[in-house]
Amino acid sequence: MVRHTAGSPRRVAPMSVDMPGYLTFGSRRNFMHSCNICHTAIMQPSTRSQPPNDAVVETLTASRALLGVIARSLATVMDTVTLPQFRVLVVLSDFGPLRMGELSEKLGANQSSFSRFADRMVTAGLIARQVGIANRREVIITLTGLGRDIHDTVTEARRAEIATLLGSLSPAERQAVKTGFEVFAGAAGEPPAADLMIVGL
Repeated sequence: MVRHTAGSPRRVAPMSVDMPGYLTFGSRRNFMHSCNICHTAIMQPSTRSQPPNDAVVETLTASRALLGVIARSLATVMDTVTLPQFRVLVVLSDFGPLRMGELSEKLGANQSSFSRFADRMVTAGLIARQVGIANRREVIITLTGLGRDIHDTVTEARRAEIATLLGSLSPAERQAVKTGFEVFAGAAGEPPAADLMIVGL
């Protein structure tokens, strides 16, 4: 049974890839629970002056729409990978083969715990372990063909849906969306690696 620990709505517990059953793709309900956690983290109150309520409401609405795109893009692989596993595929796709220590650091995970987590991904055929060429004591983690196919399928589904949504807007509206997201992303900053594990980004 998947269990979630209740916590303060203003804090998100650090992600642990070693928590049995945590955020697995057992059901859409589990996935949407993780989206709600992410949603809470995104919209944490600021110490600056509070914006008008209508701006907050519209931003919340937009964030739900984007979470919907994420959920639909992952729907076809929900029975194949967990959210933390998909995040591993994203990092390896972005950076290429990585040493075990480098990969666990980029994921915000404890290396000893991540090693056991990686073993399960190797067994599932999502990643592969290789011995380092320069240093045979090093373990290099790479994507397998299956892992890359899953990553590409999800990524293309997200891009296609976003492109369709933007295509329904006028050029001026698309520019407004682009500008708005650039400003919002700049204000929010890069999220911690552990937070990205929650929703497989």
